[in-house]
Amino acid sequence: QVQLQESGPGLVKPSQTLSLTCTVSGGSITTSYYYWSWIRQPPGKGLEWMGAIRYDGSTYYSPSLKSHTSIHRDTSKNQFSLQLSSVTPEDTAVYYCARGTYYGLGSSTPYDYWGQGTQVTVSS
Repeated sequence: QVQLQESGPGLVKPSQTLSLTCTVSGGSITTSYYYWSWIRQPPGKGLEWMGAIRYDGSTYYSPSLKSHTSIHRDTSKNQFSLQLSSVTPEDTAVYYCARGTYYGLGSSTPYDYWGQGTQVTVSS
């Protein structure tokens, strides 16, 4: 069974960079043909797909977030990470990492494994 676990600071100050890491066990992030995504849910709102990294290292980003979003991976640790720069209080959300056979949040983009999510608050 594949397991994903988000980790990182729960509080980030405005204008700083939000950094999260997803640690994967039970499966390799380099196994074809999966995509590894970051998805968030602000309070009172729906899920928002942020970006993904493919098994071969290719990256894909939401157009609305591309300017300050970056996804990287460390294959030796079986981890992938999210950096969101210049954050504002509107970036407060529960952040999830997930595995899928494609990326985005359309009906043709199933995610079979999710992390439990981690709350990140942008304040002060």
